[in-house]
Amino acid sequence: MASSNNVIPVIDLQDFPQQSSKLVYACQEWGCFRIVNHGAILTELLMGEMKAVVRSLLDLPMEIKQRNGDVIAGSGYMAPTKINPLYEALGLYDTASVEAVDAFCTQLDASPHQREIIVKYAQAIHELTMDIAQKLAKGLGISGVLFEEWPCQFRINKYNFTPEAVGSSGVQIHTDSGFLTILQDDENVGGLEVMDKSGAFVPVDPWPGTLIVNLGDIANAWSNGRLCNVKHRVECKEATIRVSIASFMLGPKGVAVEPPPELVDSAHPRMYVPFTFEEYRKLRLSTKLQAGEALALVRC
Repeated sequence: MASSNNVIPVIDLQDFPQQSSKLVYACQEWGCFRIVNHGAILTELLMGEMKAVVRSLLDLPMEIKQRNGDVIAGSGYMAPTKINPLYEALGLYDTASVEAVDAFCTQLDASPHQREIIVKYAQAIHELTMDIAQKLAKGLGISGVLFEEWPCQFRINKYNFTPEAVGSSGVQIHTDSGFLTILQDDENVGGLEVMDKSGAFVPVDPWPGTLIVNLGDIANAWSNGRLCNVKHRVECKEATIRVSIASFMLGPKGVAVEPPPELVDSAHPRMYVPFTFEEYRKLRLSTKLQAGEALALVRC
């Protein structure tokens, strides 16, 4: 285990409510943390099985991968581009929807075994996402069921790192546009780096059997600026293939993002005008502001 594993906060999911204040601290100061002991919801066995399925899907011929169309902009297959020539990805827009999971499997000619693993993983990662979001809300003093209708999308990523690419970026500096992201990173190949409050990049090294959570722009807006939307990137460390699975909790569907009343007071006046996730996603895409700067355009 590399020493930098201990730099970003580590949250033990089996130790709540004792870890509640640590979770809030991690989200306010880092916008990023690692979770351990999540096996009651997402087992290490299922994580390994899903990674094997992901590798085989990303090895499919281009004409099959291209059947994975967008539901919202950027939610389907992404081929390598000029900006990110070493990166490609497949996407599933709504992990909670049986129909969406089934359509994703059908598009990619998934075998019965692959389909079974994808269905199990989609259910587990959705349950885990909701659990973490609720724990965070509770830590902030907000009660009630808040996130049930928020779509969760997943994206399976492949980086075809070449010898010439070592030392360059696999994915540019960005924030995630949604509320939170659970990342099952490559268990062997490093490269993920997150920016701390000083502006320095901190490597997040592989730690098999754990998951990384990042907070995005919607978390910053929903929390009225309290939660940190962490900037991060992927650097090419070695000439090899790097594979990861990112599950994104986006934002309320068709409803404006607004902070709960508990997070707005005279010391914390409202920071942002109400906006929907769909509007914000279009704003980010049209302005090409990918590292949180688009939030300045929706300030009160």
